[in-house]
Amino acid sequence: MTKASFLALGLAAALAAPATAQSDTDTSEFAVIGNVPALCSGGTIDGADATFDLGVLVDTSTGLLRTDLAAPDKVITGSFCTSRSTITVDADAMTAQNFTATPPAGFSRTVNFVAAASGWTEVPATFDTSVAVNTGATQSRNTAFTGDITVGLSDFATGGGDALRLVADTNYLGVVVVTLAAAD
Repeated sequence: MTKASFLALGLAAALAAPATAQSDTDTSEFAVIGNVPALCSGGTIDGADATFDLGVLVDTSTGLLRTDLAAPDKVITGSFCTSRSTITVDADAMTAQNFTATPPAGFSRTVNFVAAASGWTEVPATFDTSVAVNTGATQSRNTAFTGDITVGLSDFATGGGDALRLVADTNYLGVVVVTLAAAD
C-alpha cells in the first residue's frame, strides 16, 4: 500500500468514526457571601412615656415615706439582639434636687428603690439603689432574641431609715437606665 492509500484509509476511518459529543451546556458556580454583625437595639418605650411619676412621696399626716408608693411598669418594645447578649439595669436613688444641704437630724433627702428589667432573660436584671454591690444588675442570654422588656420599680425606702422624714422639695429625681449589649 502506498502512502496515499494509508492516508485515504486513515481519512475514511476518521470520517466513519462517531464524532465525540460536545456538551451544549457548561456550569459555573459562584459563592454568595455576606455577614450579619452583632447588633442590639433597645427598642422604644411604649407610649413614649419615660417617666415614673410617683406623685406625693410622703404620707401628709406623718411626713414619712408612703408605704403604698407604686407606679405602672414601663414597657420597651421592639428590642432585639442578633447574637448572645447582656441586659444591664442601673439606677440612681431619688434625691431632693433643690434641697442640696445636709438634712437636719430626723430627716433624709433620699428615696431608695429597686429597679427591675424583665422579659429579656429568665431572671430579671435588678438594681437596688440602697446597696453598693448589685450582682443581679447584669444578666446574659446565649441566643439571639427579640422581645419586650418590662421595667418596674419596687421596695421604696427612705435613705437612712424608715423613721426619717423627707425634707420638703418639689423635685425629687432618680434615674433608671436599661442597656442591651452584644456579648463577646
